[in-house]
Amino acid sequence: MSKIVILGAGIAGHTAASHLRRKLGKEHEVLVVSPNSNYQWVPSNIWVGVGRMKPKEVIFPLEPLYKKKGIGYKQAKAVSFHPEGDMQENTPYVIAEYVVGENKGKQEKIIYDYLINATGPRLAFDQTEGLNPGENNMYSVCTYGHAEHAAQGLKELEDKLKNSDKKLKILIGTGHPKATCQGAAFEYILNVENELRRKGLRDKTEITWISNEYDLGDFGMDGMLLSYKGLRMKSSEMVEMVFEDRGIKWILQAGVTKVEPGKVYYETLDGEDKVEEYDFGMLIPAFAGHPFKAYDKNGEDITPKLFRGFMIVDADYSEKPYEKWTVQDWPETYQNPDYPNIYAPGIAFAPPHSISRPRMSKNGTPIFPSPPRTGMPSGITAKLVADNIIDQIKGKKSNIHKGSLGNMGAACIASAGFGLTKGSAVSITTFPIVPDYEKYSKTGGRDIRKTFGEIGLAGHWVKYALHIGFLWKAKMKPFWWLIPE
Repeated sequence: MSKIVILGAGIAGHTAASHLRRKLGKEHEVLVVSPNSNYQWVPSNIWVGVGRMKPKEVIFPLEPLYKKKGIGYKQAKAVSFHPEGDMQENTPYVIAEYVVGENKGKQEKIIYDYLINATGPRLAFDQTEGLNPGENNMYSVCTYGHAEHAAQGLKELEDKLKNSDKKLKILIGTGHPKATCQGAAFEYILNVENELRRKGLRDKTEITWISNEYDLGDFGMDGMLLSYKGLRMKSSEMVEMVFEDRGIKWILQAGVTKVEPGKVYYETLDGEDKVEEYDFGMLIPAFAGHPFKAYDKNGEDITPKLFRGFMIVDADYSEKPYEKWTVQDWPETYQNPDYPNIYAPGIAFAPPHSISRPRMSKNGTPIFPSPPRTGMPSGITAKLVADNIIDQIKGKKSNIHKGSLGNMGAACIASAGFGLTKGSAVSITTFPIVPDYEKYSKTGGRDIRKTFGEIGLAGHWVKYALHIGFLWKAKMKPFWWLIPE
């Protein structure tokens, strides 16, 4: 019998647990350890953030589902890793701390045969002074709770607009010089603009995008050359077209350093310190690794063997100039090289380098997006990790399932407004996620046949269908496994 412990119950952790339980016999134990009691379909938090959905429409409780499906569950957070066991026995384990109930604060040793670290990111609001969700009229949509609070803030703004002739300022984008997840902020600014326009309040607002991107449409992937209505277009041109059509202003190459009531302070690549005023804001924080520690059997600290912020996997982490980075640097199995029974799919793995070109301000501040690993890549990498563990347990050849972001595509349906007849979305597919400048040297590192963009109502229908389909899949309803990651 094997015991597989999964840390985290987001897209990656839940996906891995679902596939492991379906494919392994009941004699094998699958245990999920997560501080969260609910699963959330994160892509729909955007709609919660403008009041178009309630949190209950994007979440469901984990414990009843896991009990029904034969998956163990502990509402706790991992604290430390002990991949060699200890002086008493060589069995590897993690220390987890309960976060609720009568055992809150108590720690437990959890033994495993295989460990999947799917803890995702720590939302590092603390890395930007004053950037706290719900304070200073500044909000977040990173969780359903944050998004619900943002919807309340937006409603208060709308009430002010109805009762005032003063033009109010809205600021949405990234809240740290190296923040990622520009896609979520992009969706939110378009949805906020759409809501205000529908309610006849748009003319009373000035909406501005602020980002650490060098060009619009970078999205942490160095932008892309794509096909749009039969023409070749840069993603920067596509996003600029969308913003100009909606009257959205933009500030680029900006590293936000501080937030005060009504003011955002930022540094530019030129080394200038500037201030932007606002009345309502939503800035994506930095994503950081969790503060885990790791120890060998003698109790010596071996954290650097497992973590460099996020978990170390089968990637090339050697220092080299940007021009020497290749798609081969990226991991394929998401397996820790020192402890092969530990894996880290999704956001939990440490990327070998950025995808966007790293840029420093004249003051030496890095101002560029970190690489995205959310959504579709999280699900794909979690499934391949689960399949490799299943093969090992069944005595088959190990690690035959591989998937690098350098040979993996992704589809992003960015909502631009909710409504079955009046909704819209900006749909972008890209292949590969990490550009291969050797293989696709003439098209910016990507296959132009598989990298394209569309704008319109059909995209909204697709995104809403994905909302329904992926919640069906996450709830492990009949034939859920037929829905691809």
